[in-house]
Amino acid sequence: MIDLNSQQLIDKLKNDEKGCLLDVRSEEEFEESHIPTAKLLSIRNPQLFIDGLKKMDKSLNYYVYCHSGVRSVQACQIMKTFGYENLFNLLGGISEWTGEKNNS
Repeated sequence: MIDLNSQQLIDKLKNDEKGCLLDVRSEEEFEESHIPTAKLLSIRNPQLFIDGLKKMDKSLNYYVYCHSGVRSVQACQIMKTFGYENLFNLLGGISEWTGEKNNS
């Protein structure tokens, strides 16, 4: 897992054709605001999280974020045990995100 700040993540997402932005917060948090193109896979529901991991493409590069960076680190650690190798964590989560957001 590689930690990225907001600007590094913005730069990576622009140029990564195999990039997948993953929001691991709750559905309610996601609906309030999220980074455009993000897919929701809440770590708050462990079974659904694991089920989602089993269906995803392990060859992609996953850019993972939550609110402040704690859950995304946990998510990356779990993903690693499932064979995911290309994992990037947004330092400080969406609270430190300086890019565009979708707000409800």
